[in-house]
Amino acid sequence: MPALENAKVLIIATNGFEQSELMEPKKQLSEAGATVHVATLDGGAIKGWKGKDWGDTVDADLKISDVNVDDYICLVLPGGQINPDILRTDKAAVQLVRDFVANDKIVAAICHAPWLLIEAGVVEGREMTSYHSIRTDLKNAGANVVDQEVAISNGIITSRSPDDLDAFVAKIKEEIKEGEHQRDVVA
Repeated sequence: MPALENAKVLIIATNGFEQSELMEPKKQLSEAGATVHVATLDGGAIKGWKGKDWGDTVDADLKISDVNVDDYICLVLPGGQINPDILRTDKAAVQLVRDFVANDKIVAAICHAPWLLIEAGVVEGREMTSYHSIRTDLKNAGANVVDQEVAISNGIITSRSPDDLDAFVAKIKEEIKEGEHQRDVVA
């Protein structure tokens, strides 16, 4: 079983990420001893969304296109409406999500971030949740949609909103301790 102290976690995001959905997992996982990197489309800093206006800026550690999946045990996808909508149109971001799943890595998506899971084609037959406004999208993509704070399906974690962050991060920690999850290869 991997220890959190030895875990490397990647967060991918762009401008418009929900402030708490990036910052809280980053903070809690770092405090637990994990190494947490942030990757963005261009490798530059990004600005969050907090409430009804722009939030804080977060520096990036690398570009999404430069990520080596083998370096990480877990991928965290923060939501917000803007962030995942932009990322799901980027081929490198979508392929990265697909690669994490295909390589048996833990993937955690909250709020609107399951849009990336849909775009990557990895939701069919899985129990998942999301922000209420995109649950129909998940259902139409073949997921078994539930309304609960955390849904887990073979190492793929989903949550509904910032209200679920503590349960979301706790499940990420638990799954990291369990290690990689063998699963069927994605098409």
